[in-house]
Amino acid sequence: MKKKGVGSIGGWITLGSLVLSLSWGCTGIGSNHSSDFPVGVVDPQRILAETVKGKRMSDALNAFMKDRQTLVELEQRELRKLESELMAQSTVLSQEARDRKEEQFREKMAGYQQKVADLNREVQEKQRELQNEFRLQVQKVVAEVAGQRGLSLVLEYGVNSGTLFYQTGLDISTEVIQALDRESGEIRTP
Repeated sequence: MKKKGVGSIGGWITLGSLVLSLSWGCTGIGSNHSSDFPVGVVDPQRILAETVKGKRMSDALNAFMKDRQTLVELEQRELRKLESELMAQSTVLSQEARDRKEEQFREKMAGYQQKVADLNREVQEKQRELQNEFRLQVQKVVAEVAGQRGLSLVLEYGVNSGTLFYQTGLDISTEVIQALDRESGEIRTP
């Protein structure tokens, strides 16, 4: 007999039954009564875009990427110049000299490609670092705002968040934005 795992259809049906039985036991679910389980919603993209800290993080990341882009562009110019020289001289160079120049070009191109890959990795690491730092700050402020409002759960809303619908009265993003800016002693500018 074949054993059914969590990933099997039987496992999903069991999981679905468990969720339904839990939700039927909660008051307010599926009715017009207020829930004993207060919930809030935040939009992390809005918080990033509208807080001074979020704007600074975005600016820092953009400056970091711009510096890396400048390095890449310098390498590209050098490679184009080398390629142009190679093309212009290819008819007057001996086969041996042409082969040497082509080999030099290939080596520089390989170095360039490696540098681009390294710089992309650096940018991704910096982005991850800044986002994690910002996310921790946001989580702290969300917990404070949720505590003040007596919320038991705060969900993210936005692209790929899993939250498909919420009533606008549950959105605490504005309070989180104000608290983040207040906490840092910074005032937002439109």
